[in-house]
Amino acid sequence: MSSKTLIAVVGPTAIGKTRLGITLATHLQTEIVSADSRQFFKEMNIGTAVPSMEELNAVPHHFIQHKSILDPYSVGDFEKDAIGLLYTLFQKKDVVVMVGGSGLYVDAVIKGLDDFPEVDPKTRDSLNRGFKEKGLQYLQKELRTRDPEYFNIVDIENPHRLIRALEICITANQPYSSFLNQKKKERIFNPLYVGIEADREIIYDRINQRVDLMMEAGLLEEARKLYPHRNLNALQTVGYRELFEYFDGNFTLEFAISEIKKNTRRFAKRQLTWLRKNKNILWVKYDEKPNEILNKVSQHLNIGLNG
Repeated sequence: MSSKTLIAVVGPTAIGKTRLGITLATHLQTEIVSADSRQFFKEMNIGTAVPSMEELNAVPHHFIQHKSILDPYSVGDFEKDAIGLLYTLFQKKDVVVMVGGSGLYVDAVIKGLDDFPEVDPKTRDSLNRGFKEKGLQYLQKELRTRDPEYFNIVDIENPHRLIRALEICITANQPYSSFLNQKKKERIFNPLYVGIEADREIIYDRINQRVDLMMEAGLLEEARKLYPHRNLNALQTVGYRELFEYFDGNFTLEFAISEIKKNTRRFAKRQLTWLRKNKNILWVKYDEKPNEILNKVSQHLNIGLNG
């Protein structure tokens, strides 16, 4: 068994993963690998809750704003890059901390990506055409019918994720979810999932507060600069998509903000649905004292945290 450990700090959006990741990494004198797919892109700052400069300077961070929205960057690219980086980090560290709200990206690093059948480009073209002609609801309805299990955990507001799942469903004539969680790939580390939890009301209240703070910090202006690139995959995400609708004249600003809050709450619910399927998570409370969390983590490691 490997003597190296990757601690994955997980949990719903706005719950405090960044703070806990820094606490652990500081105490363990190690580095942080971000697995938040929304924070990869340097043009997206406010709407993705990128760590502050103070937080980034507290411990070394990787995969934060290292790409442009103009550069294609898939979960497969991230898996390859992250595993390569971890191989280097584990040459000098026994523990590395990974922080991420993107369950797919966290699992890609820890378990490896699943193998899917090759898709006929005509199938993809047909789905894209259906999306363009009938809208997002068409994709949502199709996925709910073909794969209700995956429908319950995927970000149903992201057309690219929906199309990806549907093209596999159609190609293989079986649910996309049936291809998930295949045999794990060999890794050079042991994973330790640390999940942050809170009552749903608290999570939703924190989300609403965060959205208000983002608007105060200039999210509207950030979205306006990104509006010309609205069709890029990176921008098919909560916080930007709703404001693009406002720029199009389809939403009032007040309604757009309320939609950001609603869709972020939905996203958090799906994050939790994804995480609850993992029975190996060490759950801690969002307001638990750092020392108590450190002591819990120490019981799952072969090294002491109090030294």
